[in-house]
Amino acid sequence: MPPATPRRIVIAGGGTAGWMTAAALARTLGEVIQLTLIESDAIGTIGVGESTIPPLVLYNRLLGIAEADFMRATQATFKLGIKFENWKDLGETYFHSFGAAGKDHWSAGFQHFWLHGLAQGHSHSYDDYCLELKAALESKFAHLPEERMNYAYQLDAGLYAAFLRRMAEGDGATRIEGKIGEVELDGESGNIAALRLEDGRRIEGDLFIDCTGFRALMIEGALKAGFDDWRSFLACDSAIAIQTSSVRPPVPYTRAIAHDAGWQWRIPLQHRQGNGIVYCSRFLDRDAALQRLFDSIEGERLVVPNFISYVTGVRRKQWHRNCIAVGLSGGFLEPLESTAIHLIQRAVLRIIRMLPAGAISERDIAEFNDQQLTDMEQIRDFLILHYKVTNRRDSPFWRECADREIPPSLEQKIELFRETGRVFRKNEELFSENSWAQVMMGQGIIPQSYHPVAAKLRAGELDKFLSSLRHGIADTVASLPAHHDYVARYCGAVRR
Repeated sequence: MPPATPRRIVIAGGGTAGWMTAAALARTLGEVIQLTLIESDAIGTIGVGESTIPPLVLYNRLLGIAEADFMRATQATFKLGIKFENWKDLGETYFHSFGAAGKDHWSAGFQHFWLHGLAQGHSHSYDDYCLELKAALESKFAHLPEERMNYAYQLDAGLYAAFLRRMAEGDGATRIEGKIGEVELDGESGNIAALRLEDGRRIEGDLFIDCTGFRALMIEGALKAGFDDWRSFLACDSAIAIQTSSVRPPVPYTRAIAHDAGWQWRIPLQHRQGNGIVYCSRFLDRDAALQRLFDSIEGERLVVPNFISYVTGVRRKQWHRNCIAVGLSGGFLEPLESTAIHLIQRAVLRIIRMLPAGAISERDIAEFNDQQLTDMEQIRDFLILHYKVTNRRDSPFWRECADREIPPSLEQKIELFRETGRVFRKNEELFSENSWAQVMMGQGIIPQSYHPVAAKLRAGELDKFLSSLRHGIADTVASLPAHHDYVARYCGAVRR
């Protein structure tokens, strides 16, 4: 019989999910656990999670990763946000930055003071009050004192997995090369007892982590955890990714360019660019999508296209019995807001926090599943917002998006902001008040009212307050070096 304490942890699958999990477990727990990862070089990974969000900075710090070394190894650039093109309407652009706009009051976000300024005749854009946004659009970057610049990374996911593999193996993780042929269940408990490889080897464990991607070999294939399909909320079901050579210096932001049946991404790394198209196959067929992608990319194609079909949704139980799903095996949300790697990170940190000291607790399982579901539902709502709140009616796809019902949680958020300018975050929600404000106003919602505390500022005080914020940001941006120059000095990668 296996010991009560789940010391033998087996990760099925490598890639970003597998090696992020292995690196964190090995670095945090060391010899307390016996960690094994099984992967096959013959099985490819999706590997297109090139754009990230700021929590990854903290994740790497928790693992003691030197930022410049990591960026050099992954050919990474800095990312200050996402530029959304053609989402509100054709030809219109807005920017979702990682920074906070202006200066909040404890009772109300800065958008209330900006709205009061509009009512008083001020004409400056909300964008002028966000350091990260202005720096991004001028393609500038630097680390600032007191961490005043919020940022993430644009990186090569395959190289990140390789970097973490070296780290995990250095910390004691064991990698086994091989294909899993069978998931062996314990006849009495129904738990996973072992993984049997195609060559006959049998790998026993106490806790199994499913990083097998869309196949969900253990959590669904063996344990039948169930899946909730969210395609009624998000219509896109296909993507094509391709890498091209760089034709210009990399900018510190990702581009999300809407088209008549979905959107396209462009992600600049140090020596190449990631490109892709996301679309609904009911409105655009694969060949037409591929041609559209080819027609829009710049530079030499470096790889063959990677075709991805997916079902948007979430595993009903991401921890079931003695198996935990991490990454695509636990569910999928399109990469519009670059949340794929973040969801892996959140799951891994929860596993570490909830790792049993004795027998696996059903209370831990319930709490883990509730927190994971909450994360995915909140991100889902944020993604739906981009498709629902728009003036676009120029294609069947966009007309269908406008007509779709949305979750009550999102409807409340939209209408509350429309009427009052207020945003409330719940349960450690990922996206900040300013993120919701930037996207909702960028998509065309201007609140009908604002908090009365903003009106407390008299005309002269309001002018001085807003002017000092704008000038402070403009002066800081003017002092920053060009992004590509800073990257070259700080973490320039050797060309391959």
